[in-house]
Amino acid sequence: MERFFNIQLFNHDFHRNNLKILKIKFEKLKKINCFDWQNKQLPSMEHSSFMGQDEGVMSTNDDASECKKSAVYRGYYRDEYIGYFVKNPDRKAPEINRGYYARVKGVEMCIEKFLKKAGEKCQIVNLGCGFDTLFFRLRDAGHLIQNFVEIDFPSVTSRKCYQIKRNKSLLEKIHSEDGEVRLSSTDLHSANYHIVGVDLRNIDELASKLQQSEVDFNVPTIFLAECVLVYIETQNASNLLTWISSNFKSAVFINYEQVNMNDRFGEVMLQNLRSRGCSLAGVESCLTLDTQIARFLNSNWTGVRAWDMVKVYNSIPVAERQRIEKLEMLDEGELLVQLFQHYCISVAWVGDLFQDNVDDCFKVVERRLSSIKLNPVN
Repeated sequence: MERFFNIQLFNHDFHRNNLKILKIKFEKLKKINCFDWQNKQLPSMEHSSFMGQDEGVMSTNDDASECKKSAVYRGYYRDEYIGYFVKNPDRKAPEINRGYYARVKGVEMCIEKFLKKAGEKCQIVNLGCGFDTLFFRLRDAGHLIQNFVEIDFPSVTSRKCYQIKRNKSLLEKIHSEDGEVRLSSTDLHSANYHIVGVDLRNIDELASKLQQSEVDFNVPTIFLAECVLVYIETQNASNLLTWISSNFKSAVFINYEQVNMNDRFGEVMLQNLRSRGCSLAGVESCLTLDTQIARFLNSNWTGVRAWDMVKVYNSIPVAERQRIEKLEMLDEGELLVQLFQHYCISVAWVGDLFQDNVDDCFKVVERRLSSIKLNPVN
């Protein structure tokens, strides 16, 4: 049966920022581009009070998406949809590919665990979604989420909506037999999938957009943010987290972000980002795992746990680690460990539903840094 899609056409500026990638020069780190590693796929929600800084943050979506495409191309994980949003990128360093794999895998492990607990009758809200393809991947895995909402700056969501509009295969994935797909220049609404353009610093507009997306504040909700809060001024980020904890009866917040930014390695990362016009206004919450935890407790969340990416990586089943470690040789195994030590995943919760599952998110399968190998595993 032929399907019809209700689509509003719009003009779109395909301007891409061609800023050069600056490389870190610090001891043995000469070959690594920490900005690439940052994988800011959701930065769009960022704040920066000045448009120029917002543009710098939004441009990181392109870099992050290219890094994900590179990891997919090298066989680290499967993503049938990233190619709709990203052209063939330059080959990234093995450390970057493995870092993005760990990020994607870590988030997926959390999502799967919480979906198993909450069941299909739950919601996912992806803050600073960029070109993330989680909705499509979960659907292919058989997860029919009650409601899935993606949020980013309007200039980012407009590009995502455009790509969905022009690809029938994507439209068919979000179309339901008894519903329609409504597309504007920046927003998309369907029966259980929504993309909305909004600045996360504007809580009133955010609340309005969530209502338009038929978000139910009484349904268990999974919030996801990957390198987003770090770009929002501390007070604005606190306002956002407090608003969520105060309005959702049962929620869990998965936050992937920088950590240990007060050492020399972290300082170099900061300098690199600032040279790209990205001022990390919320970096004070990224100084240690304790400051990451404190930001949620101070925003009235019931509890929170945090793990650096070394622990996350070592919680991945051994056979799977061995598979990806055979894909590429690392130039500097120590460098990957340092990168993992400067990123973390925090999980906070409100209510009792998710509490028992949080501690089980990343149980170390094999407590050994040697799992991050320079040479492939035999």
